[in-house]
Amino acid sequence: MAEAMILEGLRLRLRPWQGADWVPLAAINSDPVAMRHFAAPLSRAESDAWGARMQAHIATHGWGFWAVELLATPGCIGAVGLMHIPWQVPGRASQVPAVEIGWRIAPAQQRQGLAEEAARLALAAGFGPIGLAEILAFTVPANVPSWRLMEKLGMRRIGGFEHPRLPEGHRLRPHLLYRLRREEYVPE
Repeated sequence: MAEAMILEGLRLRLRPWQGADWVPLAAINSDPVAMRHFAAPLSRAESDAWGARMQAHIATHGWGFWAVELLATPGCIGAVGLMHIPWQVPGRASQVPAVEIGWRIAPAQQRQGLAEEAARLALAAGFGPIGLAEILAFTVPANVPSWRLMEKLGMRRIGGFEHPRLPEGHRLRPHLLYRLRREEYVPE
């Protein structure tokens, strides 16, 4: 068990998960707008299982996809952070588990720069105290806001791949792959 990191920005905090987070997380994970670039919205049980995996990753490593809350009004509005990718990233020869950065913000809080603020906190932790050499990100080509944020964060598109957890022919199987290396990272 590692000491859980808490990251704080100007408007928000990234923190470990709490029991009260499961209801708002389930609302986000079941929302068709929030989940439009995923295979399907999640049921309550699936959302709870996803949250438990995020919680376990933080308990093991001290970092992961944290619960996001606004400083002004506490309560979970999303999940942002860093996670070990549980499958081999196509075209990546390293046996070291790759780490991704990702974000999922409630639709009511989108387009306010919150995902960017939270992602910048996660990158600073990843290349700072966590000590990562690189961070990956991926999304479907149609998720323009997400890949534009990746580029705004300084990540470079390094190709694409077929997501191994989606069946062949699935409309969301093609993904774009982005990377940021520690030596390329420019903190804000």
